[in-house]
Formats: sequence, C-alpha cells, structure tokens
Amino acid sequence: MKISVVAVGRLKEKYFADAQAEYLKRISAYAEGRVQEVAPAPPSKSPAEQSAIETAALLSKAGGLVVALDKSGRNMTSEELASFIASKCAGGVSEFSFLIGGSHGIEPSSLKKVDAVISFGKMTFPHQLFRVMLLEQLYRALSINAGAPYHK
Repeated sequence: MKISVVAVGRLKEKYFADAQAEYLKRISAYAEGRVQEVAPAPPSKSPAEQSAIETAALLSKAGGLVVALDKSGRNMTSEELASFIASKCAGGVSEFSFLIGGSHGIEPSSLKKVDAVISFGKMTFPHQLFRVMLLEQLYRALSINAGAPYHK
C-alpha cells in the first residue's frame, strides 16, 4: 500500500520536520509513506485564485484514491478512519493521497471531484501541526488495522 500526504508549503520548524520523519518511519512498517509538497500560490493573487492554483497543484501530485481534508468533510474517529482505509483496500485500492490545502483551503468545486472529504473538526489548526496530526492518525489507523497495541 502507498500513502501520500500532499500539502501546500514546506515545514519550517525542525521539531515539525522531526515529527513528520518519525511518523513516516512508523508508517513504513505498514505502508510506503511519503509527503509531497507543492509551492504556495503567489500572495498577489486573490484568496480564490490562490486556492484554485494550490488545489490544481495538489491534484496534479495525487494518485490513487484521493481524500481531501476540509472542515466540511465527514468527521471520523480513529477507528472509523482505520475502517475506511481497510474497506477501500479490501475493494482493491492500494494507493491513497491525502490533500492538505493552503491557508484558503481546497477549492470548493474540487471537493466534489475527489473520492472522499474528511474533517478533523471545525477548529482551525496551524498548517505544520496539522500535517503531523494527519500522519499520526494515518499511523494509528494502520496500526489498528494490523492489530498492533499502539491504539488504546
């Protein structure tokens, strides 16, 4: 199985980069994990234009089953995320791409074109922290599916 997190921007803080590396290492016990970064749109563009440019870049890097992260999406527990991944794998999916938009989010019309939209709730999180949170939840879901003791 392949799991990609496709995100706008780079991790600037070493502690976030270290956390990302740690969760990618943990994910590697269950799947081929990677993070792909796309450049933010020029700040001279309007918010809608920035969102459109960044979303197009995200989608160009995505492969397999495409999951957008957006506050309008379905809220899931860790167990539900694990079940979602397991059911898709049972149906023949072997590659997942999880998209994290920029500061203006994923272009609304594109949310209708992806395979699934999930939410981590209505709160707003710092972009760098959210990337680590997503990787941790993906690791947790994979460990649940493997029957490993990480999830309590």
